[in-house]
Amino acid sequence: MRNLPELVALSLLPFAVWREAAERLRAGTAPGEVLDALAAEQNDCDPPAVLRRRAASAVTRAGDSRLTPVAWSDPSYPPALAAIVDPPPVLWVRGCADALARPAVAIVGSRAGSPYALAVAGRLASDLSSRGLTIVSGLARGVDSAAHRGALDGRGVTVGVLGCGADIVYPREHASLAVEMAGSGALVSELAPGTPPKPFFFPRRNRIISGLSRAVVVIEAGERSGSLITARMALEQGREVLAVPGNVLTGRNRGAHALLRDGAKIVETADDILEELGPVSTGPASNVVAAPGGRGDPVLASMPAGDACDLDAIAERSGLSTARLLPRLFELEMRGLVRRAGGGRFIRLDKSC
Repeated sequence: MRNLPELVALSLLPFAVWREAAERLRAGTAPGEVLDALAAEQNDCDPPAVLRRRAASAVTRAGDSRLTPVAWSDPSYPPALAAIVDPPPVLWVRGCADALARPAVAIVGSRAGSPYALAVAGRLASDLSSRGLTIVSGLARGVDSAAHRGALDGRGVTVGVLGCGADIVYPREHASLAVEMAGSGALVSELAPGTPPKPFFFPRRNRIISGLSRAVVVIEAGERSGSLITARMALEQGREVLAVPGNVLTGRNRGAHALLRDGAKIVETADDILEELGPVSTGPASNVVAAPGGRGDPVLASMPAGDACDLDAIAERSGLSTARLLPRLFELEMRGLVRRAGGGRFIRLDKSC
């Protein structure tokens, strides 16, 4: 995989420099040059040679653990995630890496969810997954695990974003759930294999949960819930934020109710979520109805043939938000009119001229 060792080494730098790393990579600087420059600028960082040796060990451990590294430069890297300000240089995937390419909705909420919250999470996940959407959550106790199980009950695909290495399951009681998820979906981490769970990893992984998804649904979140971090990140990333109303007497759902007061759409059924997302194409190209792609299509018109364009450039030229642009690009990709390039970019193919 092109540039994989250098990008793995970049992922071992402190989190604080990842945004700068992304900016330099998008500007066309080679990953090895970015690594050398950023490592030299850090006072508490291993030298590049040591980072490269650690990266080689991580790749070896991934192979032993049957993890698939998906580098930022790889065309299979999720373009929506590549477009955020600080994307992971590498995603480590246990299971089916193809699961990351499907349209997805995140369902998040309380770790100490009430029976009502768990039932709603399971029902929404089952209904959405049965209609072809991937369910993304964090494999935590409570609402997260209920959403994952609901997706599996709907015979669908679910992705868990971890706050530890993808070869480690946390919490441990979800080991059997993780195995079932990896059978059709995936467990994903930005952390090198073997990295143990630590408290400060979990708030950071929330940006990946929202970054992989077209919308985030919050169920039973208190005023200081980590789910509100995911919702805030979703808004910053241009994703839809929705919330499920709850019991006003307990105080368990004040965070979600605050989102509703601020304009989040209320969710009672899966249809509420699908209505907010608009048309979602999850099947083969032959099943796409009224797909874009004519000569006057604004997305194609904003992409010079043969040039790799990132999402921000296409959004600016086409006048579409990132949330609306991505499904259009996926439909065009299924029709063979565009293809993905590394770094979350797309190329218009000559035959669309």
